[in-house]
Amino acid sequence: MGENSKNKRRCSFCGRPESEVGLLITGMSGYICDGCSQQAFEIVKEAMESPKGGAGSLDLKELPKPIEIKEFLDQYVIGQDDAKRYLSVAVYNHYKRLVQKPGKDDVEIEKSNIIMVGSTGTGKTLLARTIAKLLKVPFTIVDATVLTEAGYVGEDIESLLTRLLQVADYNVAEAERGIVFIDEIDKIARKGDNPSITRDVSGEGVQQGLLKLLEGSVVNVPPQGGRKHPDQKMIAVNTKNILFICGGAFDGIERKIAQRLNTNVVGYGATKETVKIDRSNMMQYIAPQDLKSFGLIPEIIGRLPILTYLNPLDRTALRNILTEPKNSIIKQYIKLFEMDGVKLNIQSEVYEFIVDKAIEYKLGARGLRSIVETIMMDVMFEMPSMKVEEYELTLDYARQQMEKANVSRLQNA
Repeated sequence: MGENSKNKRRCSFCGRPESEVGLLITGMSGYICDGCSQQAFEIVKEAMESPKGGAGSLDLKELPKPIEIKEFLDQYVIGQDDAKRYLSVAVYNHYKRLVQKPGKDDVEIEKSNIIMVGSTGTGKTLLARTIAKLLKVPFTIVDATVLTEAGYVGEDIESLLTRLLQVADYNVAEAERGIVFIDEIDKIARKGDNPSITRDVSGEGVQQGLLKLLEGSVVNVPPQGGRKHPDQKMIAVNTKNILFICGGAFDGIERKIAQRLNTNVVGYGATKETVKIDRSNMMQYIAPQDLKSFGLIPEIIGRLPILTYLNPLDRTALRNILTEPKNSIIKQYIKLFEMDGVKLNIQSEVYEFIVDKAIEYKLGARGLRSIVETIMMDVMFEMPSMKVEEYELTLDYARQQMEKANVSRLQNA
């Protein structure tokens, strides 16, 4: 009798009888099994946590204003106010383009892609990662170094959009409103100033392929990547509303800037009073023609109309980066020690020592982490096994660890 009643009651979703499920929950006019309720929970959880929302979910009143975006960036990134302002305005305008409704004047706002130039360790990728935390649109960071022209070993240009599709859970409408940060854009520079006779498949060839993506066109994107699944069905993605932010170190571009600034020192111009040039920060004088001299083709420079730079990090900035941001290196180590029940105290002289070494090795903010890792390695190895409640890091110990370390490894990091 009991078995028959169990077979009569079935899940209203999957149709399985009570005897085949672990638990059957009774409702007002139906039933749901444990399996279906678990799936329903996952679906609701994903929908509630998703930052993307529907295609028309953006409301201009609720969007973060440029000042608010910059204030958020200030919590994680020290300095670089010019780059932050450019980024904040560009992202906000991107939002406005997405919520724009056709009006009587038929004015259509075009997107303004960005290119950020700055030496290694100044915070280009960190800016991109930080702004991704705030955005209400799909965002992905991709690396230009792996890209090659179609038909050659390496990744296709379309793989940039594959990553964006994956972030958007293959929702094409969402992906078409997203933002792509292309890192190491300088690595696809043309190998020489003059067009090459032979094919430059990882340089100029990639730049030519990127043109249609940056400009805005319908691109057939392989959902699982390019050449590994040749029989897969392509997904058409329109890049018209995708904002592209490019970043690169452009190592050596200071020489191109210096050459351009010194072009008018002969002849009548030499008698005129010239503007004093800050030779310690040549990057602030960067112009599109410098990017062309470095090896970017004019067509791609034209599709990246907003050009901004990141200042080299001085002593004060490096000192602040060490301790001030929300997720600073020192705060991370204090947290690691706390998890072992140890309170970490660091002498102020140690901070100055770390900054001195970072300036000496010219590694920027990345050098700070390398140096701190070197100093803390032995302590982190021994501390979990020692029964201590407090540890003080002294300048003498830091010096001793740095002398003991393989310094050449840091300089080649």
